[in-house]
Amino acid sequence: MPAADPLAASVGGESGPSAAPGRPSGSDWRLVAALAVTQTIGFGALYYSFSVLLTPMSRDLGASASRVSLALTTSVLIAALGAPVAGRWLDARGGRTLMTAGSVLGTLALLAWSQVHTVAQLYAVFAAVGLASAMVLYEAAFAVIVARFAAPARATALLALTVVAGFASSIFMPLTGALTAAYGWRQALVILAVLYGAAAIPLHALAVRQPRPARTVPPAPDRPAPAPALAAASVPGRTRRGAVERAALVRTATRQAAFWLLAAAFTLHGIGVATISVLLITYLIHLGHPPLLAASVAGLLGVLSVTGRLITTGLQRRLPAALIAAAIFALQAVAAAALPLIGATTTGAIAAVLLFGLGFGVGTITKPHLLTERWGTTAYASLSGRLALPSTVAKAVSPAAALAVAHAAGYGVVMAAVTLACLIAATALAGYHRLSFRRTSNHPSVSEAPA
Repeated sequence: MPAADPLAASVGGESGPSAAPGRPSGSDWRLVAALAVTQTIGFGALYYSFSVLLTPMSRDLGASASRVSLALTTSVLIAALGAPVAGRWLDARGGRTLMTAGSVLGTLALLAWSQVHTVAQLYAVFAAVGLASAMVLYEAAFAVIVARFAAPARATALLALTVVAGFASSIFMPLTGALTAAYGWRQALVILAVLYGAAAIPLHALAVRQPRPARTVPPAPDRPAPAPALAAASVPGRTRRGAVERAALVRTATRQAAFWLLAAAFTLHGIGVATISVLLITYLIHLGHPPLLAASVAGLLGVLSVTGRLITTGLQRRLPAALIAAAIFALQAVAAAALPLIGATTTGAIAAVLLFGLGFGVGTITKPHLLTERWGTTAYASLSGRLALPSTVAKAVSPAAALAVAHAAGYGVVMAAVTLACLIAATALAGYHRLSFRRTSNHPSVSEAPA
């Protein structure tokens, strides 16, 4: 495994001040439990409820489903643009204030959503939903956990969070449907807003603690400790110095080929996953399967995403994480290529979907591991936000592009594109591992030169 860059270590990487020392305490695991609850409700209310409410909203607003669905695209794009800014805040100030404020904004946005009467109002509300998502969902929660847990326990904490939150769609899509059937879509949103606010605001305010203060060098035995006034005066200086060091680490990382290989890998893989997520049911129906069967087979993606995360986390203790993810991405390429060939039969469709589903959540838990393994924890949220920007934008626009290609050239071309995206993503991760291995073997004490 590659060692952390000397620059990362010197400014608080795995061996620096921001790494969480020692064995996790009970309060650390209570933090994971709290975030698991807020992520599950947050994804359920802010994201997955939309697809359930699309039809009644379109009817009441007098707009086509395609026009209304652009609101969700707006939200995803705003979240992508906000990710780098949120990352810098998280690195500098921790997650409590940001995530608490985001929870308040998310609650107000849900309430405002329940009162929209025009498509323009809906777009404005979903800009607020996107901003809240950047402040409270996975990117922010992962940054809090990375700052709180040292490497041995970090993978377990991230796995626990994503396994629980992975059931958000299974819980909130039927719940939203039941609330809509009983009370109408507007009242359903009010109930979801109350549920989200009542859980997320206090949990983020109480469970998410401010980051530990940077360690200072103790005074020598023959030298008195600094006076309290001088010590207090040095805090702004340490804060400014930390900001400068984080900025230097981000600049160094983003000039390295390794960073852009990760960006390419996770962006292309995100395109493939987003395309399959949106088009799979339609494609299975196109292949001749009944709608109910198509929906049931597509539901296997979520189940296998948990399996893939468990396998990946277990193997990371024995094998390089980049190679594990590369192998799974390659298997997804095989599944996407096989679906047009064997998907017309029920057995073939299930086999291809199960194979593709293994990689559904792998990118989510592999990215934090690779970022902290190479560059430490000091600027994790800033670097993660920069990776999230192209990946999230691509995921936002790729389903619509895939639909256009499917109508113009057929679903086979779309599946070929997904296959190619997954193969290139796998190749990029393999290249990242080779670059890291070569750097560690040949120059164990020297940072990689900028690309």
